[in-house]
Amino acid sequence: MKENFKSGFAAIIGRPNVGKSTLMNHLIGQKIAITSKKPQTTRNRIQTVYTCEDGQIVFLDTPGIHKAKNKLGEYMVQVAERTLKDVDVILWLVEPTTFIGAGERHIAEQLGSLHLPVLLIINKVDTVDREEIAKAIDAYRKLYPFDEIIPVSALRAVNTEDIIPSILKYLPYGPMFYDEDTVTDQPQRQIAAEIIREKALHALDAEIPHGIAVAIDRMKERPGKSRLVDIDATIICERDSHKGIIIGKQGSMLKKIGSNARFELERMLDAKVNLKLWVKVKKDWRDSDFLIKNFGYDKKEI
Repeated sequence: MKENFKSGFAAIIGRPNVGKSTLMNHLIGQKIAITSKKPQTTRNRIQTVYTCEDGQIVFLDTPGIHKAKNKLGEYMVQVAERTLKDVDVILWLVEPTTFIGAGERHIAEQLGSLHLPVLLIINKVDTVDREEIAKAIDAYRKLYPFDEIIPVSALRAVNTEDIIPSILKYLPYGPMFYDEDTVTDQPQRQIAAEIIREKALHALDAEIPHGIAVAIDRMKERPGKSRLVDIDATIICERDSHKGIIIGKQGSMLKKIGSNARFELERMLDAKVNLKLWVKVKKDWRDSDFLIKNFGYDKKEI
């Protein structure tokens, strides 16, 4: 390891649906956090690791900071706000717009009390022209004294190569926190549940509200020469009408979700996967402390 090796923690924050998970997946070089067009896709703090010759960055991808509407929302905001106290540098993702709403002002107020380096990442620059990007930069400069402003497109990999060197500038010198092969601290069961949830969100699109969770009931590799993993999982929804939509006509929607999830699970596990899915209704689970914890969102772990 080099004598001037740097290591530290970088939080990726921002309003829901600005592309935090897409950016983190791109920087890490593989998919860890799930992505969808629906806001508030990330529900837990997802920790991933980037290692190069010059240093190691531990990324914390947080849920979007937003006005909570239920107990799950409150939990997500607590995760995001608590994360900011544990890091060395903050990446604040925004969209290329001159409109700065109450949500952005709330984030700016929080950052002001932390006294940490803050890099503004203006994402989705492929969706507007250069003049609009320049206006957005000017608007945000008036909001907060950022250490750096980097316009990028996480989806199209535009200008993203500037992010890692910029983060390393602000990290302290020190040893690795994880060995160089580590990519995430997330348990495989949790990643598997997130993959299934992502495929459900993609397949269902706008048909049902955001209130679904996935519980892995069983995940076990069969003994034998060829690798085969059995996964039993349950998709939890809030209403009986949602259950019918998730299952679909003659089970067509559930088959589509299962097929799409199986493809990605096999790639992640490097093994054949026998995936069985069920659907259960747990009314208003997002307002139940017990059920929120039961589905893997534990406030004690914030």
